[in-house]
Amino acid sequence: MSLPKAELHLHIEGTLEPELAFALAARNGVSLPYADTEELRKAYLFDDLQSFLNLYYELMAVLRTEQDFEDLANAYLARAAAQGVRHAEIFFDPQAHLARGVDMGTVVEGLWRALGESQAAHGISTRLIMCFLRDQSAESAMETLEAAKPYLHRIIGIGLDSAEVGHPPVKFREVYEAAAALGLRRVAHAGEEGPPAYITEALDVLGVERVDHGLRCMEDPELVARLVRERVPLTLCPLSNVRLRAVDVLADHPLPAMLEAGLLCTVNSDDPAYFGGYVDDNFGAVREALGLGEERLRELARNSFLASFLDDDEELRARYLAEVEAYEFGG
Repeated sequence: MSLPKAELHLHIEGTLEPELAFALAARNGVSLPYADTEELRKAYLFDDLQSFLNLYYELMAVLRTEQDFEDLANAYLARAAAQGVRHAEIFFDPQAHLARGVDMGTVVEGLWRALGESQAAHGISTRLIMCFLRDQSAESAMETLEAAKPYLHRIIGIGLDSAEVGHPPVKFREVYEAAAALGLRRVAHAGEEGPPAYITEALDVLGVERVDHGLRCMEDPELVARLVRERVPLTLCPLSNVRLRAVDVLADHPLPAMLEAGLLCTVNSDDPAYFGGYVDDNFGAVREALGLGEERLRELARNSFLASFLDDDEELRARYLAEVEAYEFGG
């Protein structure tokens, strides 16, 4: 049994494994420009964010129906359960689907067909977070929020993802203000490719409660002190950072220094089908490459539940935290 943990930085579209991509393509009559799953798997070996994003959006063409989104979510949840995930806060990218003629209801209700049964089927509680694509316009984000209003009983919060550089958080001030007025939780990717100033802007302008990635905060000691003081969680994705060259090799990852500084760090998988590992694979990789001991790993698991949006069920959070404390590591 794996260490119990919450996953807080997971793009559901980024869990599309080659086998499922081909199965959905066949079901929906979509032609993929790859001979077979092996050729497609080789295409997953990219080396920068843009080449990843190109493939990521290309493969979304196979997602057409509620059944497709349900199958995608169930495939992730089954893998996550095997990796010790007890709670998952899942991102989705509606603009990428709306642009293909797939409506908001198809996406949200399809995902919810899996998420709504997840506790019983997989032993995982879930929350759904709608992300805006930062390389699209602020007007498009506002239109997306409007389209989501009939489905807000399914959606707990909003996020901001895709290409970071040149798209500062301030661009999305108005949509974040509108989301806050609707009672939605707020997170945003910041400080992965972009500078530490983007993290500060996400906090001050967007009012985010968690920073996704955030590893470049270490370049700004004053920002680190603030994040520690305000207990702002960071959702780190180590294997993703290596694949997208945010760090050259895992042994260079700042995670140990971040923990030493007192930052509330969590470890997550980001887009695991593309980045070489699900969340427990990330835990195992940092344990080996960074020499993290059992108590540091327990701290990361504890942090994941403390950073989660389980404010509406503190009893469940307490139960998960008790599981973390009771966990016994193997040899």
